[in-house]
Amino acid sequence: MTPRFDTISFLSDYGISDEFVGVVKSVIRSIAPHVTVVDITHDIRPYDTKGASLALARSVQYLCPGVVLGIVDPGVGTDRRAVAIEVGDGQSFLVGPDNGMLASAVGMVGGATGAVELTNTDYHLPAPGPTFAGRDIFAPAAAHLCAGVPLDALGPRVDPHELVPGIVPLPRDEAGTIIGEILWVDRYGNCQINVDPEAVETLGTRVQLRWTRPREGVRTAVRAATYGDLQPSQVGLVVDSYGLLAVSVARGSASETLGLEAGDEITLVPLDDRDVEPAGDGEAGRGHTSPVTLQPRRPS
Repeated sequence: MTPRFDTISFLSDYGISDEFVGVVKSVIRSIAPHVTVVDITHDIRPYDTKGASLALARSVQYLCPGVVLGIVDPGVGTDRRAVAIEVGDGQSFLVGPDNGMLASAVGMVGGATGAVELTNTDYHLPAPGPTFAGRDIFAPAAAHLCAGVPLDALGPRVDPHELVPGIVPLPRDEAGTIIGEILWVDRYGNCQINVDPEAVETLGTRVQLRWTRPREGVRTAVRAATYGDLQPSQVGLVVDSYGLLAVSVARGSASETLGLEAGDEITLVPLDDRDVEPAGDGEAGRGHTSPVTLQPRRPS
């Protein structure tokens, strides 16, 4: 059998303190030793299918052609389906549970051109128990696809329209304000929000941020081209590497400074540039504001 792919891109909520990731990789190598496994991340919060879906959607267009293995599976061992989804008429496949986690990534690369349910036990490992499908079902399926096994050998066809859809939060425009949601907090504490930069063009250079959880907060942010354009401790709105707005703090964590987390709702309110707001004490989440200066940063 001629190998078909040489790359599996792997995402999970397994973390790295247990042996789970290593076992999955070893299962893949035992079936398809020619394959390189690229770790997208294994630090998805446990059971967070929405966070996994967004991570895959952000990364899928940059992944090497091959198989994407996504395992965040709160329903492991239940009657939820295990699936392999074809995209690009066989240019790549996505393997994982049918719980909506794969849907956004599939949409980002043009939609599914086929799908099967992974029911053929000839391409599974014997399972001592039903709770490690990553080892026993998903990893073998991904490896066999790379080794050249046809998709239809893995199980019966599934109508792609019957797969569980993903849920993508959309911003709302209410009376001149934009109500969005924090999609992701990266390692540096930047808070990506589901707002297109063009949507805030009419809000001006200064924008008031309001949120109500985990406690009520108000801060003023300045729209900036780069993180480096922000003054020390200044809150900014910067277009991130995925083309969405991110709430940022110069050389600091916006998440920690403002007390924001993924899933929080945030409102963007236009400010009249003539307004002068009193300086806050820098403490996040208690209704304080910070002054915004618009002059260029002084050269060092």
